[in-house]
Amino acid sequence: MKKFFLFAFALFLSTSLHAQTEKELITDTINDYIEGTSYGNQDQVRNAFHPDLNLYSIRNGKLNVWFGQDYINGIIEGRDTGRKGKILSIDYENDVAVAKAEIIIPGRDAPFIDYFMLAKADGKWTIIHKAYTVKTSD
Repeated sequence: MKKFFLFAFALFLSTSLHAQTEKELITDTINDYIEGTSYGNQDQVRNAFHPDLNLYSIRNGKLNVWFGQDYINGIIEGRDTGRKGKILSIDYENDVAVAKAEIIIPGRDAPFIDYFMLAKADGKWTIIHKAYTVKTSD
């Protein structure tokens, strides 16, 4: 009987150590977006985005909406853009999350700051909204 409990405990411990945390799963989703846009992989970005996602920014003081599917279709397959992304923060509760990332694009004076809203449905985290701006402070 003692061997059974030791085996069960070892199995539980092994499973627990290999299971990803929610924060790691959210990170994976955001990294699909960052890597997909950096290395020209539309499918990777499509995997991260909800099909109805739009991207939002302010241009000339007005709200600009970029349809997510147009954004994805504009990614050139296999093109390494040199973009570098870094996740700055993640906050989540139950099945919703917000995250912030810095995106550095070669040739630009300042990085972009991306804000993401994510939701978890059917066991998968998905970016449902993205807003972005140019970084103006350190």
